[in-house]
Amino acid sequence: MSSRLARSAGTVGIATLTSRVLGLVRDVVQGAFFGTGMAADAFGVATRIPTLLRDLFAEGAMSAAFVPTFTRRLEQDGREAAFRLGAQVLNGLLILTGVLVVLAVVFADPLVRAYTQFEDPEALSLTVRLTQVNMPFLTLIAVAAALMGMLNGFRHFFVPAISPALFNVCFIACTAILTPWFMHIGVEPAMALSAGMLTGGLAQVVAQVPTLRGLGYRHRWVLDPKDPGLREVLLLMGPGTIGVAAAQVNLFVNTVLATAEPGAVAALQYAFRMIYMPIGIIGVAIATAAVPEISRHAAAGRHDDMRATVSSGIRLMLVLSVPATVGLMVLAAPIIELLFERGAFDATSTAITAAALFFYAPGIVGYSVVKIASPCFYAMKDARTPITISLVTIGTNLVLNLTLNAIMGFTGLALGTAIAANVNALLLLVMLARRIGGVDGPRLVWSLLRITLASLVMAAAAWWIDSVLRATLSGDTLVLRAVRVGLTIGAAIVVFGASAWLLRIDELRIAAARLSARFIR
Repeated sequence: MSSRLARSAGTVGIATLTSRVLGLVRDVVQGAFFGTGMAADAFGVATRIPTLLRDLFAEGAMSAAFVPTFTRRLEQDGREAAFRLGAQVLNGLLILTGVLVVLAVVFADPLVRAYTQFEDPEALSLTVRLTQVNMPFLTLIAVAAALMGMLNGFRHFFVPAISPALFNVCFIACTAILTPWFMHIGVEPAMALSAGMLTGGLAQVVAQVPTLRGLGYRHRWVLDPKDPGLREVLLLMGPGTIGVAAAQVNLFVNTVLATAEPGAVAALQYAFRMIYMPIGIIGVAIATAAVPEISRHAAAGRHDDMRATVSSGIRLMLVLSVPATVGLMVLAAPIIELLFERGAFDATSTAITAAALFFYAPGIVGYSVVKIASPCFYAMKDARTPITISLVTIGTNLVLNLTLNAIMGFTGLALGTAIAANVNALLLLVMLARRIGGVDGPRLVWSLLRITLASLVMAAAAWWIDSVLRATLSGDTLVLRAVRVGLTIGAAIVVFGASAWLLRIDELRIAAARLSARFIR
């Protein structure tokens, strides 16, 4: 089971790595044109509502409610019944998101005024216009998420995982081509970002259709409220949305509070997407492979197998996410400087984005663990527990953000979010352990202690090497920056690997072996 999970996670990890690298290029291109200026802040706020609704009703609810139910229907009733359920969910999403899009477009002005603190009328006006243009993205990505859920139920992971790469390609192309053209013809340049967003959302849908049709899916315009599977999805979707809401609501709160400081919205979003590189590669990859397996074990009442899958998945997450966290904290400034500092993204943008990244990074572990822990409850038809924990986490984050923002400014928002993410993960694991008779707690703690020790050794080495290289290879050219960062990261990986070997951290060997086998194939 652990081997199958690792192989599936490796497949998703490679596809997700491609998408995340392109996502990084997307942010670099956006940063070069817009930096952390007013237009970047406006676009960041304008994307928050459709992104929040996407994460809550589309991707979040799909993972928590639809994937377990679709997998169970496929296992128990066969392919045709599962496809009928999938068609009904798609139709329901089209209706729901269509209504939300229309309402948001009509009431964009009062909506934006209600949750921003922009003092500049130009920034406020631009945010309203961008919000109206961006809203249809919600429908596109909701459909893409449903298609992804069906493919994952058939253990087809690569195509859904690679489809976000097309989003990034479209976004990059539109930003690079349309921004200078819009400047030339007198159109608001930030509209190029919205064009990329909508084009990319459509590409994610189109990319998944051929594989699903190859499995036999043919869409039907049916919506039967009496269908037991659909009713189960709908019953879980509301609670499921709340259950996975913590991260998205916390980011929304961050955006609202950050609008008081110029450049803070853009800096926080660049930094958060930087931590989503490891979260996407590690957390999403392992969880995407694990959730269908967990759903099958839960449907059959195999709690022993469920415990084993959860434990192995979390240990794989820890051995990759903990060193990633420490590495991003130690090398936040040189990494941001290398990747972003060009064009409109100046030294000030680097400084505030690196500060946000430093305080966001500790949340990587929590965000990754939640992606495997939360769906476990829905697989067991328990919506109450993740809802309660999510609400507690939202409250915790709000208190932390208000307190830390008053003390530290916008960096306090990043730190409060990171702390809340780990509180969320810890509470979910504690309650999951009670529900299924444990999650191999002592082994998890022992693994975490050894992984943390190896990561701290790596951090000390990375800090020292970076200091030495800055003194011996001084200069601000792109080549010198790349050499310094590349040598530091390479040496840090070697140090972590050696430390892990000395501390007998078997999870690193398992993860490396599976990923190596996947690359060789």
